[in-house]
Amino acid sequence: MGTDAMSTDATSTRATNTGALRTARRTAGRLLAAASLSVALLGTAACGSGAQDGTAPEGWGVLETAAVTVAHPPAFKEQGDAGRSRFNAAAATLSEGGRAVGTITVQLGFTEADSAEEAAIGAEAGIALGSTLKGQKEITVSGPEGGRAEARRIDFAFTVKGDRVDGVIVAGLDADRKAYAVRVDAVQGRLGDDDLKRIIESVTVRG
Repeated sequence: MGTDAMSTDATSTRATNTGALRTARRTAGRLLAAASLSVALLGTAACGSGAQDGTAPEGWGVLETAAVTVAHPPAFKEQGDAGRSRFNAAAATLSEGGRAVGTITVQLGFTEADSAEEAAIGAEAGIALGSTLKGQKEITVSGPEGGRAEARRIDFAFTVKGDRVDGVIVAGLDADRKAYAVRVDAVQGRLGDDDLKRIIESVTVRG
């Protein structure tokens, strides 16, 4: 993965707990180290459609961790332990011409949090200085035993090496009440809305 460091100075206007915000800032360095790959996601066609929430579309791969899983398009290749940042529990990259041009990553326990809201504050703290925070909204993801789990979706954008990149983070708490974050970066216009939707809908909190 790339190693361009991202600085942090994100302040969440949604935070009602200043203690949680301080915790997020303390742990932001870990999130930044894991999410420092400033990448361009070139278009990848989905194989199959109509997958239900919490499932991988036909032909897609799955990033599996002890707490969270997420599907990735078939062109993405999962990284082994030796190839990914130690801050990532799982990662998949799209490579072109010998360089990484796209990533999907999963982080676990990156901040102290008692709610999906606090997990999202920690995730926002890892967004690079100069980025545009587009917003945060409440969503649910697939949970244990077919249930639903509360989460937050954070949309943002930043510029790296002349490319404007859209980023999405899904953050929440796993079954052990520890924070997780699933992040996708994509050059604007290069990742179809349907593919992004499939990735987000595939996020599953394991029991």
